[in-house]
Amino acid sequence: MKTRSLSLIVAGVFVFACSAHAQQRIAFVNSSKIFQELPEAQTAQKRIDGIGKPMQDSLEAMKKDLQDKYAEYQKKESLYNDATKKSEQQKLMEQNQAMQEYQVTRFGQDGLLARQSEMIINPIRDRIKSAITSVAKELKYNFVFDKTDQIQILLYGDPKDDITFKVIDKLRRG
Repeated sequence: MKTRSLSLIVAGVFVFACSAHAQQRIAFVNSSKIFQELPEAQTAQKRIDGIGKPMQDSLEAMKKDLQDKYAEYQKKESLYNDATKKSEQQKLMEQNQAMQEYQVTRFGQDGLLARQSEMIINPIRDRIKSAITSVAKELKYNFVFDKTDQIQILLYGDPKDDITFKVIDKLRRG
């Protein structure tokens, strides 16, 4: 008797869960595609590239200068006495450390370029999220996943549930 009532309860829960699941609507977007299609995102990327280019050029110049000085040191190393060798090695290490600090402060996770990129991209990202929310509500989707080429969170999605181009259209119309 207990097993029969337990079986009925389990079956009831299963039926309830299946009917609740059947009411859920799921869609997906390709956020990379949305960014590619959005002119303001393209403009923002050009701004970011413009900010990063001089910093990258400076870093490359620092690397070249360090390489040149190291090559010069290697040529003259046999002519140096121990004190001069140590002094020259110290200069090279300090220059290398300065270059690494420059790289971290400009290109690191919390570096200048990352902070400025966030300031430029966040308003666009917020606008895209708002458009996704709006389209999802209009089409009565409960969940929207992101499917990009770089990050595969969604392993399969029926193309009829891809609302990427509806979001792009919504963004273009304003």
